[in-house]
Amino acid sequence: MDSVRTGVDVLFVLLGAVMVLAMHAGFAFLEVGTVRKKNQVNALVKIITDFAVSTLAYFFVGYGIAYGIDFLSGAAVISGKVAGSTFGVAGYDLVKFFFLATFAAAIPAIVSGGIAERAKFGPQLIATTVLVALVYPIFEGLVWGTRLGYQDLLKATFGAPFHDFAGSVVVHAVGGWIGLAAVLMLGARLGRYKPNGHVVAIPPSNIPFLALGSWILCVGWFGFNVMSAQTMDGLSGLVALNSLMAMVGGILTALLVGRNDPGFVHNGALAGLVAVCAGSDVMHPIGALITGGAAGALFVVAFNLCQNRWKIDDVLGVWALHGLCGTLGGIACGVFGQEALGGIGGVSLGAQLAGTASGIVVAFVGGLAVYGGLKMTLGIRLGRDEEIMGADLAIHQITAYPEETMGVHDDAGPLAARAHSANR
Repeated sequence: MDSVRTGVDVLFVLLGAVMVLAMHAGFAFLEVGTVRKKNQVNALVKIITDFAVSTLAYFFVGYGIAYGIDFLSGAAVISGKVAGSTFGVAGYDLVKFFFLATFAAAIPAIVSGGIAERAKFGPQLIATTVLVALVYPIFEGLVWGTRLGYQDLLKATFGAPFHDFAGSVVVHAVGGWIGLAAVLMLGARLGRYKPNGHVVAIPPSNIPFLALGSWILCVGWFGFNVMSAQTMDGLSGLVALNSLMAMVGGILTALLVGRNDPGFVHNGALAGLVAVCAGSDVMHPIGALITGGAAGALFVVAFNLCQNRWKIDDVLGVWALHGLCGTLGGIACGVFGQEALGGIGGVSLGAQLAGTASGIVVAFVGGLAVYGGLKMTLGIRLGRDEEIMGADLAIHQITAYPEETMGVHDDAGPLAARAHSANR
């Protein structure tokens, strides 16, 4: 029975890893549908390449920092086939790495949406390497790896450790606050804000792609949240129902506050899911609904303030969606997880405030250090002509719609000449 139970746990975590891997397609299409047509190929290439780089950085460095484990022993040892091995049998620790690596890769995928349309490709891959190898694992290790006695300190101070079941803060807030640092270092897109204070609106290029990205993320999120239990014994239908309630709460408030805007509606679902991650295993479904609804409204308000009043050109609103809604989720866990409000208990609002604040500091300072350092050395922004041309031609020498670029009936037009020049 033990071997059967272990095999079921391995399959359970593996399926979760595959579902979160699929979410990266959601990140890609959400960005493809939001950016202008001349930057769609770049969005696709960034997400899949960032995933590959993240996996290597996490495998060789980041996972060891977070959990004190490396995979440099023989295959028989790390797969648990050697008696006395510290690794789980049937390769459990290997699929657990796969699962957590998909979480780690979400950090650059989140950042990608904020810096879209004007970031250099090579320096962004370097940033991804440093973020996933060093910055993200530091906070992940403190919270999920129980490193350096951080959780013990919070428990001694507030009566409970910091609770973040599926990463409202560890993944989303960290990614969103790193994204804000990157956007501030990068600056706004050309022509976005006029000297006279006028804000030039840049609408999404493809609402169906944007919606597809949102739907893929929503479906995969149930692997992200539910399978964060990491064993069948820890599986809880409460997590699934709370995720569902938060998602629909986010949709409806974003619909209302966003005045039927399709971009807000589809991102509202994601805002609710971001916010419920931390407390999805301890909240009552009504608490999850309120949390998701608050997150959907927060996203719309924060996105508009960020873009129009504060003039921070965060293309996909990653700071509002992940940074602020993740922050809200970390705090809401300490409220709606309380038994007095129908929750399971075992959480402390003080610990949630302290843990959330710690995540923000690590992320924002780390993001400023990484992108500030790259800005001073290699540069992080495309040249003016490259940005006008678009990242697709400037970096990848092909557009999402090459027949339009070259001209269906006449391949001697100005766009064709520009493409020919880029290829040369």
